[in-house]
Amino acid sequence: ATLVVGLAFGRKSLALRQSLQLGRALRVFSTFSAPLAQIDLKSLGLRKKPTDKKMEMNLNQGFGLGGMQAMGAVSADGSGASVSADGSGATVSLGGGMSMGAVSAEGGETVSMGLGFGGGASIGTGNIFTLGYDYDVCVVGGGSGGLSFAKEAGRLGKKVCLLDYVEPTPMGYSWGLGGTCVNVGCIPKKLYHTAALMKETMKDARSYGWNLAKDEFTFDWENFVQGVSDYIGSLNWGYRQELRNKKVTYMNAYGRFIDSHTIETKNKKGEVKQITAEKFLIATGGRPRYPDIPGAKEYGITSDDVFGLPQAPGKTLVVGASYIALECAGFLNELGYDTSVMVRSIFLRGFDQQMANLATTYMENQGVNFIRQSVPTKIELNEEGKRVVYYKNGDGEEKSDVYDTVLFAVGRYADMGKINATNIGVEVSPKNGKVIVNQFEQTSINNIYAIGDCVNGVLELTPIAQQAGKLLARRLYDENKSLMNYKNTPTTVFTPLEYSVCGLSEEEAISNFKEENIEVYHAFFRPLEWSLPGKPLNDCYCKVICTYTDAADRGGRVVGIHFLGPHAGEVMQGYGTAMKAGITWEDVADTVGIHPTSAEEITSLHITKRSGEEPQKTGC
Repeated sequence: ATLVVGLAFGRKSLALRQSLQLGRALRVFSTFSAPLAQIDLKSLGLRKKPTDKKMEMNLNQGFGLGGMQAMGAVSADGSGASVSADGSGATVSLGGGMSMGAVSAEGGETVSMGLGFGGGASIGTGNIFTLGYDYDVCVVGGGSGGLSFAKEAGRLGKKVCLLDYVEPTPMGYSWGLGGTCVNVGCIPKKLYHTAALMKETMKDARSYGWNLAKDEFTFDWENFVQGVSDYIGSLNWGYRQELRNKKVTYMNAYGRFIDSHTIETKNKKGEVKQITAEKFLIATGGRPRYPDIPGAKEYGITSDDVFGLPQAPGKTLVVGASYIALECAGFLNELGYDTSVMVRSIFLRGFDQQMANLATTYMENQGVNFIRQSVPTKIELNEEGKRVVYYKNGDGEEKSDVYDTVLFAVGRYADMGKINATNIGVEVSPKNGKVIVNQFEQTSINNIYAIGDCVNGVLELTPIAQQAGKLLARRLYDENKSLMNYKNTPTTVFTPLEYSVCGLSEEEAISNFKEENIEVYHAFFRPLEWSLPGKPLNDCYCKVICTYTDAADRGGRVVGIHFLGPHAGEVMQGYGTAMKAGITWEDVADTVGIHPTSAEEITSLHITKRSGEEPQKTGC
């Protein structure tokens, strides 16, 4: 007897052609290989046998097949099947010895082939059914990167699904669509930083002729928190509207991979469903770590909680030396709360250490208390409901103090634990659990991609995730071939005196080029706005790091620009563009500055560290 089955393989679907009639089982013992994103097992009715790991297809209902078994022929999770990278040279063999090679579906075209058993092969006509995916792409994570990709893919006409679910903090706080940046990161941080700067501005206002009574300097925490919350709520709503306008399906649900083309979703009501997609994007971001000490989660908070505290934090201990730690400590102190920072070793690890020390010295002069070379060992609650923090200093002495609030800012981890990606073959770094990707943001599973803070070796910055998401969507669904350029990305630490940087730290430049092969131009300065209030001459500082050949060479390449002063982020943005363009020191020196601004200080630099001259400010 002869079975004639027509198969059509494309990038999205598998189609069976002709009537299928067979009263006995057909077994396929060879491998199947093609780039059609590995066939969706669930919709085909395939399941794993627990004993022999065969893949079984039962189409008995409605299709006239007595039964069809494929051993290792079709596998969505990679077990028992070999799948070539580009689909070329794929071979399907039958028990009767017939085989077909040179099958390719890479370009999206449909390739038909006939399979015969017991003699002969034929290609039939007329579809019985077509098995495809629910979506072209499913995005796991609704933060900056996931939203950027989803909106761009939707704009390009793709059928997109976006999953976003926020696991509440140990204190029970959660938030809406938009990820860390919008809800508990960049946006609220900048608003709190601005509130803190306003206090300083009001103090300075007296020097500019304004009569402000001292008792007007009061801060209403509850009112401010509500105002910030209302604004963020409007952003959450706006993102949902944008997704709707791009015809992106939004699900407020947690996603868990079943295989490389299937994900199980679970919403707040506990409702579970499965969806399939040709491609997936992992953009789950990160969450703050807690130290492994008694009482940390019970009595401590993180940056995920601080912006939503219903009452003022009071006397606060910030544990950590990261930019998040220093930013939070800075605005809390300026808002009038007794603030201490407990530091184990250095400030702003990975940043230029001269700049880090200058920024923290300014904070210390503004009233922030630094507890150096110390680590907390446990936290307890006393009878008054306050936090008793026990800690050990560098000399091994055990000490303690009492605080109203303890905020941990000791690092972040990739939020990958529950999505089951590693169990389907997505490779992560054994060091930090972050996803390993290639230059195309592609993971070890060729139809699964990853961007943002959950990716290994990538700066945890919102603009990076946004840009990577947009470019990835264009590469996948448009003619654009541009790759994400992760080099020379400018960033700003919003400490009370802002610190912005683009390029290498001085330590990195020395490591890369050796100290004798770099030139550092630097200067302290005082912004004009600080003159009437009589602020210090030498709190602000900038430097430009260049490659160096000899004293006569004015064309050394700029490899790092650093700026500590008001509005540092606004100053650095333009220099970031110049760095991307390959700016040289001669370009900087030949630039006419805008006067009187703080930004012009960079163009006015002329003293080098090599010269030994003092870079302190002495006048206008």
